[in-house]
Amino acid sequence: MRLGARLKGLSSLPELQAVQWALPWSFGGLIVGLTAFIAAGHGTFFERLYASFSPAFGVMSFVLVVLLAVDLSRRRALPPVPVAGGALAAFVLSLPFRSADGPMALLRGLGSSGLFLAMIAAFAVAGAVRFGRARLGAVAGTAAGVAGVVAVAGALCAAGFSAATALAALLEPLAHLGDSLTAFVILIAIETLAWTVGIHGPALLAPVVLPVYLGLQSQNTEALAHGLPLPHIVTVSLFLYVFPGGAGATLPLVLLLLRSKIKRVRTVAYASLVPAIFNANEPLMFGLPLVLNPVLAVPFVLVPCVLGVVSYAAVAEGLVARPALYIPSSVPAFVNVFLATKDWRSCVLVACNILIGLGIYAPFVAAYERRELARENVES
Repeated sequence: MRLGARLKGLSSLPELQAVQWALPWSFGGLIVGLTAFIAAGHGTFFERLYASFSPAFGVMSFVLVVLLAVDLSRRRALPPVPVAGGALAAFVLSLPFRSADGPMALLRGLGSSGLFLAMIAAFAVAGAVRFGRARLGAVAGTAAGVAGVVAVAGALCAAGFSAATALAALLEPLAHLGDSLTAFVILIAIETLAWTVGIHGPALLAPVVLPVYLGLQSQNTEALAHGLPLPHIVTVSLFLYVFPGGAGATLPLVLLLLRSKIKRVRTVAYASLVPAIFNANEPLMFGLPLVLNPVLAVPFVLVPCVLGVVSYAAVAEGLVARPALYIPSSVPAFVNVFLATKDWRSCVLVACNILIGLGIYAPFVAAYERRELARENVES
């Protein structure tokens, strides 16, 4: 209980809430970058698409630093314009200029470190401004906080030090750890366990996890663009196999609840069906509810972990192609994995995962219904 309370307190921090808000919107930068680079590229459409993903993630980093700084300013009651301007300036001064040959190479060189760098720049400027305003007053404190962080970034840039390059080097061991079955299952378990007590698991893990796995995804896409074997099994798109219906792999659960003997449960299931197809399950999480549900919490955590092992094994053994492209989780099941792999066998794997989920959820759903029917009988 204490751990749950601490995690809940951590997830309510303005910095994490700002990341939760800004990250989805920053994917707009990815889409804009992809569109522009595909239009300006050479070769077939797919050749241009594969070559555009890596620099498009760089564009996403630029969008993220601004959105994150603005939203964090709102949550911390800071002036958004100087904080966002300072964060963007510090971000730009930290780029690997010396190792890049032109703007495209600079964007491509950011990789997963770009998202981390955007978060660090926004957090640093917002923190410095808060510190300055507390001691020097609103106007002087804001100016001093922004100027201090930008000055440090400028001095490091003049000395030839790139924070982006340093971050990339620091993240290299983490990337190798991330591309493993153990890390994959641990992340799945943490995310789903957090949800069972009402904590948004992806938002809690996103600041550390998402940049790493987007980086691995980008490396797969880059390899595909050059006709090389894809180096990584665990990427952002591998999670698409694990969460059909959203966190907890709840699409099988919704299908089971559609035939419930309890009218209220059937109503929630029908209301949750369309969102579940698009891998959104908030109606089920809080309508059933799944949060703080002692009966359904077990399969909610168990099913994704089992599907993670099954999916990893299928891809590792070459039964299904490795995910080559990043596909948003809001794209419906079957369609999302096919777009990520261009392999029809990925759809078969999703179907198998849904059947496995049905088998694991079924006895727990039966127990849950017995408990709810008994409760209704007592109340009546």
